[in-house]
Amino acid sequence: MRRILVVEMILFLSLICLLPLSLFSGKAYSYPPSTKEETSPLFQTELEKSSPPSPKESSPSNAPPSVETQSVWSLKLPISDESNDDFSLEILPKDQQKQEQEFDIPIVINAKVEKFIQCFQTTARKAFTHWLARSEKYIPFMRNLLKENGLPEDLVYLALIESGFNPYAYSRSKASGPWQFIYPTGKRYGLKSNWWIDERRDPEKSTIAAAKYLKDLYDIFECWYLAAAGYNAGEKKIANAMKRYQTEDFWELTKYQYLKRETKDYVPQMIAATLIAKDPEKYGFIGIEYQEPLQYEKVKIPEVADLRLIAQACEVTVNEIKDLNPELLRWCTPPDFPDYEIKIPFGKREHFLKNFKILHPGKKSQFKTHVVRKGDTLSTIAKHYRVDLEPIYEINRLNKKSLLSIGMNLLIPLPKGQDPKPNGMVKKKSNGIALNLRSPEMTYTVEKGDTL
Repeated sequence: MRRILVVEMILFLSLICLLPLSLFSGKAYSYPPSTKEETSPLFQTELEKSSPPSPKESSPSNAPPSVETQSVWSLKLPISDESNDDFSLEILPKDQQKQEQEFDIPIVINAKVEKFIQCFQTTARKAFTHWLARSEKYIPFMRNLLKENGLPEDLVYLALIESGFNPYAYSRSKASGPWQFIYPTGKRYGLKSNWWIDERRDPEKSTIAAAKYLKDLYDIFECWYLAAAGYNAGEKKIANAMKRYQTEDFWELTKYQYLKRETKDYVPQMIAATLIAKDPEKYGFIGIEYQEPLQYEKVKIPEVADLRLIAQACEVTVNEIKDLNPELLRWCTPPDFPDYEIKIPFGKREHFLKNFKILHPGKKSQFKTHVVRKGDTLSTIAKHYRVDLEPIYEINRLNKKSLLSIGMNLLIPLPKGQDPKPNGMVKKKSNGIALNLRSPEMTYTVEKGDTL
């Protein structure tokens, strides 16, 4: 009897050892919860870098725990038949984890946005890399100007897709500068554009104008996507589209033919460019050599001041002065701007003020208008006024191959201290004798007794 009891006890203990522990604990072992799945492969991040999910998130109730565990928790261990029981998992502190980029404009990631991300990564990669390299030259102060005007700082990336931050950009529709203003819109927001100067190319002045325009657009549409579309197509075009299709949703408007493809693509391009520019390494743009941030000081300058004198006073090259002042179209500051502010390299103000007084005595430059006559050439005209050819070329938009036409007006910059000769006075030789012939433009008042 005792043997039977011993055998039964052994069998009972054996059964207990074979049963699952979960029957006794009432709990099932589970792996960490799943991470929320991204909407597109282009925006997926490695599991190790992703932040842990919110405690409120839970897996679908109809999914078995084993399936959930296998699809989520991947440690990317080496493939081997040997046991991996001895691995150790290192959890980085929160301050070492890469923080997600923050945006102050709405960011929507859809198929159109992904299309342009891929385009910038492949087809337009070379150009986009160049734009990124140049962007750091202008972004810091442009962001500050947008912030000062109460606008989201990330709107700076509109200039990225407009011009690649190129002050000299000029489109087929005659839009100019980093923010690509056409003449009427630029004039409406205070940008002067004439033969001497084009303030649409001034990074500072054009950014202030763009901020004012974008603010007005947002006041109209109360949506940054519609405001951006209005910046591209004009506010009337967007307002008419909204009225026609009875919607205030930009993405809904892109389903119809009324808006041009350029406008439909404008917002997706803006979003794609913003995503890449704020985290270029994530999208494969590595090792970019960014240009140094633009720094300058402004000084008031007399009208028609030669850029060569300004460069000499600053002890820098003329190209450095031109690079800081892309709005200047000629070799000098514009006339009728007695207190024009020109940008000089940062830290050169004292040098400039000291040297410019010596180099520029303050006498106003003189110009002479010459009316081209038969037989005139640029060489003879330059010799007549005792000036170099280069200033005549530059101020009249000419070159060595340019042809003159009779009656054409040329602006001649005269050397300081030189008295202008009568207009159209050209020296010619007749039988070896030099003659001074007055041009027909000279005015003569007939007196009593005069004959032809």
